[in-house]
Amino acid sequence: MSDPLIQVDRAISELRRGASVLVCAGEIRLLVMAVEGVTEEKLKQMLDQSGHQPCLVMTGTRAKVLGLKGSGDSTCLIRAQVALDKQTIDFLTDPISARVPAPDLFSLSAEVAGRAEQAAVTLSKLSRLLPAAVVATVLPATQDIDAVSVKASAIETYMNTAADTLSLVSQARVPLENAENAKVVAFRPRDGGIEHLAIIVGNPDLDKPVLVRLHSECFTGDLVGSLRCDCGNQLRGAITSMNEAGSGVLLYLAQEGRGIGLVNKLRAYQLQDAGFDTVDANLQLGFDSDERNYLPAAQMLRLLNISKVHLLTNNPIKVDALARHGIEVVERVPHIFPSNEHNHGYLKTKAAKSGHMF
Repeated sequence: MSDPLIQVDRAISELRRGASVLVCAGEIRLLVMAVEGVTEEKLKQMLDQSGHQPCLVMTGTRAKVLGLKGSGDSTCLIRAQVALDKQTIDFLTDPISARVPAPDLFSLSAEVAGRAEQAAVTLSKLSRLLPAAVVATVLPATQDIDAVSVKASAIETYMNTAADTLSLVSQARVPLENAENAKVVAFRPRDGGIEHLAIIVGNPDLDKPVLVRLHSECFTGDLVGSLRCDCGNQLRGAITSMNEAGSGVLLYLAQEGRGIGLVNKLRAYQLQDAGFDTVDANLQLGFDSDERNYLPAAQMLRLLNISKVHLLTNNPIKVDALARHGIEVVERVPHIFPSNEHNHGYLKTKAAKSGHMF
C-alpha cells in the first residue's frame, strides 16, 4: 500500500464526495460511507457490494445523547431489526434533522464497536463530517470491490504522523497593523496536507522562554468579526501584547471549531440557538467538548528551536498538552477580554465546564 498519510487523504476525499471506502483491520474488511453521503440507492449498493445489511456506527457520546441501551463511552455499533433507511440514519446522527419522525429506538441495539468500526468514525471526524458512518462487513468471497482502501492503523495514527512530519516550507516578512516587525512561517506535513502557520513578532531570544500563544483558526471570529466568541479579540490582542513585549510567537493552528471544522461549528451554533450551551452542542453532534490535538503546536515550536515558553492562554489544557509533548511552560499568562451580550454565556460555559481561567 502507499504512504499511510496519503491512504487516509484519499479516503477522506472519497467520503467527502459521498463515495464508500474500504477500511481494513487485519482480516476484517469494512465498507464505509459517511452518513452525510447516504441515499437509499447507496444503502442498496452497499448491501449488494458487501453481502451484509449496512449498520450504523457512531460515537458513544452521541449514542448516550439518544439514550440507546447498551451504549457507553466507546464507539457504538447500532444494529436494527429491519434495514436502516436514510430517514432513520438522519434522525440518529444529525440533531439538526431531528424534526423527521423518530424511529422506534427499542428496535435498535447498541454494542461496543470493533477496531475497524472505530476507525470509520475517526475517518469521518478527520473528514470534518458528522462523526458517524454507515458500515457493512465485506464477505470473504466478495473480492472485487472498486473502492479506495485504507488501513485502520493509518487512520488511528494519522494526526500524530501528520504532526511528526511537519516541516517548514515557506516564510516571509509581513508587517501587521499591530506589529510591523513580523513574519509568517508556514509548516506542512509530508503528505502535502493542510498547513499550520506561525506569526513571529520581533526577534525572540531563543535562549530565554518565548511569549507564545496557540490560536486555533476561527473564520467567524478572526475574519468576519463574530461576536459569538472571543477569538478575534484574542488573535489581535495576542499580537499587540507580543509587540509591546518586544517579541513573541503566535501559532495559528488549522483546527477550526475546537477541531470539528467550520461546517460542524455552524451546526453547533444552530443547536446553541435552540438552547444548548457551547459544550452540550458539541456533545449533541457526537463530538467531545474539545477535539483539538496540540502535537502540531509542539512540533512547530521545536522546528523554531523554542523549548521554553510563557504561554498566553486561559486554557489549562493547552498548558498540560505542551508539557506532555516536551515543551516547558514556564508561566501561564492570562489572556482576558471583556465579554459582550452575544458571548457572555459562552465564556461562562468555558469557565464552568472546560476549566478556563478568567
